[in-house]
Amino acid sequence: MATGISTLRLWLLRAMYALIAVGLGLTIWPVILTPPASADEGSVIHALLGALAVMAALGVRYPLKMLPLLLFELLWKVLWIVASALPLWAGDGLDAYGTETFFACLMGVVLVPLVVPWAYVRAQYFQAAGDPWRRPAQVPAREPT
Repeated sequence: MATGISTLRLWLLRAMYALIAVGLGLTIWPVILTPPASADEGSVIHALLGALAVMAALGVRYPLKMLPLLLFELLWKVLWIVASALPLWAGDGLDAYGTETFFACLMGVVLVPLVVPWAYVRAQYFQAAGDPWRRPAQVPAREPT
């Protein structure tokens, strides 16, 4: 392949996107489609996770172009575990919701790094030149002679 990513790795990425899209589709989208009578504190989270499910479905078709979505998925889960779950667990302990969320997030923290092509991420997002801040000046077309 021109990208240096194996076909197996592309299929693993597609499987991860599909897992996210189907998992969130089955758990979040029913709540979005039949919302409660009043907005609760979870409505923003449901909207965000619903959008994440739709974008993950796009990742099945474009696994490399949607890599930032998997990096976002990994980062928010690591942040939640470190900043919220572990301090609660070390203190009074996690309630049933916290325990369920902890194990769901832990699954992502374990699986996502296994499928991400880290050499590609390093080359594309850390070593490659960034996009220009300004549009390059247009070169006037030469008139035919």
